[in-house]
Amino acid sequence: MLPLTNFWMGFAGLIYLVAGVFILRKEISAAGGWDKLITLGCVFFAVPLAVFAPEHFHGGPSYIQDMAPSWMPARSFWPYFVGCALLAAATSLTVRKFLRLSSTLLGLMFFLFVCMIYVPSALAYPKDRFAWAFLLRDISFAGGAWALAGLHSRAASPQQSKWMILFGRIVVAIAAIFFAVEHFLHPEFAPGIPLQKMTPSWVPFPSVWGYLAGAILLAAGIGLALNKKARIAAASIGALMTVLTLFLYLFILILAHGGSTPEINEALNYIADTLLFAGAALVLASALPRDPDRVEKT
Repeated sequence: MLPLTNFWMGFAGLIYLVAGVFILRKEISAAGGWDKLITLGCVFFAVPLAVFAPEHFHGGPSYIQDMAPSWMPARSFWPYFVGCALLAAATSLTVRKFLRLSSTLLGLMFFLFVCMIYVPSALAYPKDRFAWAFLLRDISFAGGAWALAGLHSRAASPQQSKWMILFGRIVVAIAAIFFAVEHFLHPEFAPGIPLQKMTPSWVPFPSVWGYLAGAILLAAGIGLALNKKARIAAASIGALMTVLTLFLYLFILILAHGGSTPEINEALNYIADTLLFAGAALVLASALPRDPDRVEKT
């Protein structure tokens, strides 16, 4: 991994964050309560895509192409193709153009990642909790993207819109409940998406944050699964992940400054993963009805 890659990952994320907030400044100002955060869903979804793109162009092709199934032709081509796709989707979400098309294709890309990479991995190692976490992480990204596509296809394809939003609600609910259980079983690991990183020693009462994140994810996941106060539940997941991005993973990145290149790259990836899950939950919230107990009829 070249140090330059880490620079471009951080720089791309910052540019898309500033641009996205600037473009949505009027909507953010006019929104109130939960809607202020929900309005930022597309921005939080776009920024991590922009962060991941340079990794595919510069530092990632070797290990990213190794993740592709062995039967895929032109293995060296796909990292660059995916990098371009991520950048195109990030741009579309940021400038608010072609949202239905870009979010549909983005959801399809994440869904293919799940089917081609993470399902075989989880089936090969069924006792590996991280394999299931990766699977549910990416299927929730697909669900968030398709919920956004459903939001923007209600007029043209109401039945398709209904099923896309339903898919997003169910997969994010399943992911949230699974992540909650993992936090209860392993509270010493960093809260958010339960991957291999331990909570740093400088965090006070580390296990408490694991249990707290688990409780929020469990309550919100059940609410989404039962379609009870589903919009608030999705927004709660988005709020939790946003707070963790700002007050845990961003500080981990700051403290990693001056450290090894892989350490900085890992910190950037944790920021992007956590913020992307926040974005998936928030764009799902934007697609759910404002009356939290009403069954959606589109």
